Amino acid sequence: MTVQTLIPVDLLQAFVAVVDAHSFTRAARVLGLRQSTISQQIGRLETLVGRRLIDRDTHRMALTPAGERLLDQARAIIDSHVRLSQSLSEAPLRGRLRLGASEDFVLSALPDVLATFARRHPEVDLELSGGLSHDLYDAFDAGRLDVIFVKRRAGDRRGTTAWHEPIRWIGHPDFHVDPDAPLPLVLYPSPSVTRAKALETLDRCDRSWRVAFTSTSLAGLSAAARAGIGIMPHSERLMPKGLSVINAGPALPRLPDVEFVVIGPGAGNPAADGLIAAMLQWAA
Repeated sequence: MTVQTLIPVDLLQAFVAVVDAHSFTRAARVLGLRQSTISQQIGRLETLVGRRLIDRDTHRMALTPAGERLLDQARAIIDSHVRLSQSLSEAPLRGRLRLGASEDFVLSALPDVLATFARRHPEVDLELSGGLSHDLYDAFDAGRLDVIFVKRRAGDRRGTTAWHEPIRWIGHPDFHVDPDAPLPLVLYPSPSVTRAKALETLDRCDRSWRVAFTSTSLAGLSAAARAGIGIMPHSERLMPKGLSVINAGPALPRLPDVEFVVIGPGAGNPAADGLIAAMLQWAA
């Protein structure tokens, strides 16, 4: 790829946002722009480099070989630009943040979020606590955590929604649901949000069930599910490797939605604001 003209950073930011969001519309929301503006920026970028970077139609979007080659370089340029801006600013982010995150987020998406945040804000020290959303709410309310990423609990409207989705039954790809036997469940202990929603749904449908395995650790629950001990209610987006969605049917009722939210200390904590922004950008 031969480029004769300097490429504005905002065009690279639009390109990376589209790739990460898998959508022009979601990228526009992340960057606070119109979708038409994102499309124009990608068009300008493709004109500057003299290559088509993204193949898109109404059903799918994929990087071209030129787009694949550009992606890592674009990320590096954006990170360098952010570090330069911070080094020249009067107030780089500093301090210590105590983050609490639900176990399923810790073991799936959080490493990517933390890597991005740490590159951009290397002077912020992070302390992580993982656990059940209910316990993280309590720790936040007691002042032991600064930011929490949790499943929204009933009646609590605090925080910014990261996303919401239907809870799905997940388990070993070959798991068979026996309609005549109690449904074997792999569950977090009470007061887990997904546990409560799943059991309420089963009881309302008069579907018999039994707790076949319980653990406070997602690693333990995943191992049990992969072993075929039972199935578990879980976020499909954060589904552990080696497991598959078990489709709802006559013997397996459909589950309600779960909402993931980020709650912070409010105004006056730029480091917390930066971390929350990084999590919401990933979620978008």
